[in-house]
Amino acid sequence: MAETEIKGRKKYSSSEWKKLTPQEKSRYLAYEEPSKTIQETQLQCKKRLIELRKEQELKNAPPKEDELMEKEKHAKLIGQLKAAEARNRLRIMRLRYQANRAQEVSHLIACQPSALKAVRLQALVPPYPDTKSRKNKMDKLDMERVEILLEDTKGLITNRIH
Repeated sequence: MAETEIKGRKKYSSSEWKKLTPQEKSRYLAYEEPSKTIQETQLQCKKRLIELRKEQELKNAPPKEDELMEKEKHAKLIGQLKAAEARNRLRIMRLRYQANRAQEVSHLIACQPSALKAVRLQALVPPYPDTKSRKNKMDKLDMERVEILLEDTKGLITNRIH
């Protein structure tokens, strides 16, 4: 920069300009007109900002009735899908719980020291809960076998060998 001129400002020679600190140079250049390349860049930036503002105004325009109807249908469909997924998750969790419970009860029944205790436990705590009907599902032959087991007070029929 050979000679710089600003009204009411000091002119610097190139040697004086080189001696200035960057802060002093920036203070001095803050009041000068920017170069043509910088002015062109600023103009391009302003144009881009104006275009972006126009695009945003178009996007923020109120939606049409058709678009509203489509959005409502879409939202309703998404809601139905989410509800179906939740029901399916609950059903799977319920089935998993029932299977684990039945497995534990069956294991407890199998671990009883005598058949009589196993039959009693199975009668009191069935592996699967019977929610459909509370009727007695044993036929006459099963009833006779259970009665024989219950009448065996000494445990001769039901004792297991360890």
